[in-house]
This record gives sequence, structure tokens and C-alpha cells, in this order.
Amino acid sequence: MSPVRVLLVDDQALFREALATLLAIRDDIEVVGEAGTGEEALRRTAELNPDVVLMDLRMPVLDGIAAMRRLRAERPGVQVIALTTFDDDEDVFAALRAGALGYLLKDVSSAQLVDAVLAAARGESVLQPSVAAKVVARFAQLPDADPEPRPQPLVVPLSDRELEVLRLLADGHSNREIAASLFLAEGTVKNHVTNVLAKLSARDRTQAALRARALGLL
Repeated sequence: MSPVRVLLVDDQALFREALATLLAIRDDIEVVGEAGTGEEALRRTAELNPDVVLMDLRMPVLDGIAAMRRLRAERPGVQVIALTTFDDDEDVFAALRAGALGYLLKDVSSAQLVDAVLAAARGESVLQPSVAAKVVARFAQLPDADPEPRPQPLVVPLSDRELEVLRLLADGHSNREIAASLFLAEGTVKNHVTNVLAKLSARDRTQAALRARALGLL
């Protein structure tokens, strides 16, 4: 398979260089370019056609949120991950509304960042655990548009082990972290996650957590 093409967008050149060096050691990821402003990110995306854009939020000329909105309209096939220092509610939900598929903080580990890039290329949402908690909390506050009928139980119920995996998944843990917590092989956890998503008819981990809460499984 071709490597995932990544564009790095941040107004700090030193951070971009460090990020490029970190990702360059991966055979499955190719850093195709860099940009220092949202405006430049739009131009570079049009030129380079990346699969994933790692986007800072607070930049001069055109900030990350505005750039995300433009990308969603002009390049809907490009997946954007917000990579920022800030995790206040305003930034988080503005980025997600603008079209970010993921939201990570700059203190994320290199392994988590790589996993996030590869997941985004597959169209999967990736959220920092603290951010995922904000999303779930906000969802829980939303009024029930149609309180009846109540959600139906799953046609194929989750096993006890799948419920354990689901609870850790909903807390924002990666497959590696779930495996360590449950003393399982990472491949086994991956299979359980696949089964959980299928049984919940969820396209990604965040949607699975939200549906599980709506069904009273968490």
C-alpha cells in the first residue's frame, strides 16, 4: 500500500521540523510538505493533495479553524487532525464543527500520533482522551429529540470481554493501552474493537462510545 501523505501546518518552524523528523522514520507515512499559516495550508493542499493534514489552530493570516472550513468545502476528501496546545471547549467544538476528524494535543506520544494519522487516513475519528470526554459530556447534555421509543437492545449482544474493551475504548484508550490493561495481545484487542463497532453499527470509536451510552451500555 502507498504511504499516507501528510501535510504539516504550524506557525512554528522548529515544531514542524521536529514533527517531520519524527514521521520520516515511518515507511507507511510520507511528509509531503509544510505550511506556516492557514492560507499557505490551502495552497499547499491544492498543490500536494495530501491524505491527512495535521493542523495547528492558532496561526497568523488565516487560523486553523477557518482553514478547516475552507478545506472541508474545497477538498472534502482530505482528512484534518487538529494538533494544538489548547483543549478548551471553544476550540475543541469549533474544530470539530469546522470538519476536523481528530483532535490531539501537542503533548501526545509519537506512537499515538502515528496511530492517529493512520486512522484518519482510514476515515476514523481520533480524539485525545480528555477531548473525547468533553464530546461525550456535551452529547449527554443534549435534549432527547424523541424520548420514545427507548433505544432497543443490540440484536447481537456484546460479550463480557467486548464490554470491557468498550468501556476502555470509550475512555479514549488506544488498542495498545487496552491490551496492557486487560493483559491481551494487541491483535486480540483489535479484533474485539472490530466486533464492537460492527455490533453497534458504528463507523469509528467515538460513534461507538456515543451509541453505547445512548443504549445504556456504559
